[in-house]
Amino acid sequence: MECRGVTGCNSSSSSLSDSPFDCILFDLDDTLYSSDVGIGRFLRKNIEEFLMKTCGKTAEEACALRAELFRNYGSSLTGLRALGHDIHPDDYHSYVHGRLPYDAIPSNPLLRDLLQSIPQRKIIFTNSDREHARRALERLGLVGCFDDIICFETMNPNLFSSSVSSSSSGVVLKPSIAAFEVALCISGVHPQRTLFLDDNEKNIAAGKAAGLYTTLVGKKKNPMMTSDADCVLSDILELRREMPEIWSAAGKKNPPGEMDAVFSPVEV
Repeated sequence: MECRGVTGCNSSSSSLSDSPFDCILFDLDDTLYSSDVGIGRFLRKNIEEFLMKTCGKTAEEACALRAELFRNYGSSLTGLRALGHDIHPDDYHSYVHGRLPYDAIPSNPLLRDLLQSIPQRKIIFTNSDREHARRALERLGLVGCFDDIICFETMNPNLFSSSVSSSSSGVVLKPSIAAFEVALCISGVHPQRTLFLDDNEKNIAAGKAAGLYTTLVGKKKNPMMTSDADCVLSDILELRREMPEIWSAAGKKNPPGEMDAVFSPVEV
């Protein structure tokens, strides 16, 4: 994997001089569009059908197995491969994502305007495959709004080698610290100058441990639940109001540079 040098982003330095951030990492699903859209519900259904087809489970067994794999491994694909199932990522993604009702994702011109106003480098950072990211962004009307996409294929290039088997290579996904190391390597910015937005509390905790400034999206402020989030948004469109420091230092909160970057494995 080729890494960028730790510099600023591709915007002009003058436009970023007043902001504490050089780059923004955006999660995709349930972050750039609401979980109310229902894609997650269809995704769970597709995963359970895949488990029934692949593992010979009943509907009830597949539901329980999906929950167990997610709880223990972070994703069904990761768990299946860890348990010795020789499942190629493309086969898994084409089934569980390829059958999703993308038409349910609404276009969001307000979000497009918001993203286009942000001068920093903007990168999608998702556990999903590239084709899913492309289709979701197309439905949202956000094609061209991001400088790069860090996705399943980016974090796991070794899994697409014909010589790799399920027993010889694990899966790298958020919230593992390795996933954040990949994202920071590709973005080429210092973690303490990077803003990370995600809807998942475990991912937020991992981002905080890696030294990023973290924003939890799609949740209401709950001190017991969001202690690792530097900012909480109930909707992505609140970004300008809640984090004006993206555009300038006016009203700036504590800068992310006050946090120590951590690059050792952590439990999340």
